[in-house]
Amino acid sequence: MKLDLRAILPNASITIEERLRATKGRPTGFDYLRAFLAYAVVCWHTIIISYGLSFQNQIWSSSFRPLPAAILPMFFALSGFLVAGSLERSKTVLGFLLLRVLRIFPALIAEVTLSALVLGTIMTSESLSTYLSSPMFHRYFLNLIGDIQYLLPGVFDSNPNAHVVNGQLWTVPFELECYIVLALLWAMRIVRFEIVIVAAVSLAQIAFAGRAFLGGEVIESIVPGRVLVLTFLCGVAFFYLGRKTPWSPTLFFVAATASIVLLFIPRGSYFVAGPIAYATIYIGLLNPKKPWVLEGRDYSYGIFLYGFPIQQTIAALGPWTHHWYVNLLLSSPLILMFSAASWHFLEKPALQLRSYVGKAESYWMRGKIELAARWRRAVSRPEVKTLRPGGRNLV
Repeated sequence: MKLDLRAILPNASITIEERLRATKGRPTGFDYLRAFLAYAVVCWHTIIISYGLSFQNQIWSSSFRPLPAAILPMFFALSGFLVAGSLERSKTVLGFLLLRVLRIFPALIAEVTLSALVLGTIMTSESLSTYLSSPMFHRYFLNLIGDIQYLLPGVFDSNPNAHVVNGQLWTVPFELECYIVLALLWAMRIVRFEIVIVAAVSLAQIAFAGRAFLGGEVIESIVPGRVLVLTFLCGVAFFYLGRKTPWSPTLFFVAATASIVLLFIPRGSYFVAGPIAYATIYIGLLNPKKPWVLEGRDYSYGIFLYGFPIQQTIAALGPWTHHWYVNLLLSSPLILMFSAASWHFLEKPALQLRSYVGKAESYWMRGKIELAARWRRAVSRPEVKTLRPGGRNLV
């Protein structure tokens, strides 16, 4: 059975795949989206950091709810679409995972280390010896393996959003989960079959929503991590269905409207993955002229990593900074500076190691071929039944 989503809109003249080819595989819309969404996270965090969680929850229950609720799902949908392209360009699952390691961990290691050894030692209310000997300090390095820890001893204790050093890290385990799930789907060749990947995403949608409704879970303040994973998978699905999926302003309008409506409803967030993924990919495939500041640069990950701790540091300067516009004004230049340093000194050099990933893939593939050849020789060797009196083969 062939799946062709263009049947929904017979007049649609271009598909997602055709649009991607028309932009030579590098539409600038995704660059704009990454930068916009990263800074939108910073703007949202000014509310939490300046006024605390109670004020955040007031906004979350207001008519403005869809604005902050859309940010992370759009980020994950964007990531799913682009990472699926990276997977297609990789020769092996090993190469794909190594590229993910190069993209994620050098900058993450630097941020966690700087937070613990520099920021923490400056901002702690404890003595240096007490700080460094605290189990809380040691546990903070578990962030490096996706076991998220938010606290450092005596750090940010008097802030409106007290104690939390980097609240944004809560998404890291779900991001790692996305990469692992995608690698498994690719290894099982599921992503290469259109009907199968649609069925897999649909089953995941039913499972997540069913668990929420049967368990009585209500979303109080944030979009659940499992919904982010589902949104990532929808981004992957649209990449592989791109040959049959129209890139249509009409579908974009329908998807964007559905996303806004669903995000108004707390449990509606469990059904927003498909619509918001399509709306995100449509915007990403736009191709406006790129300004020089975005040319060859991607500061979004650095903004993601450093935004929260820098904003908390500003808030620790005193009550006069506990206004969203003051926090945003003072923190933005520092966030940009750290994110630029992260890109130019860590992220970009790490990505330049991709040639070594290619070599590792070649070694891996040669090893698999050699192992398969040895196995074939072993199983095809004729069974020898004639033995010498001493029990040794005559051949």
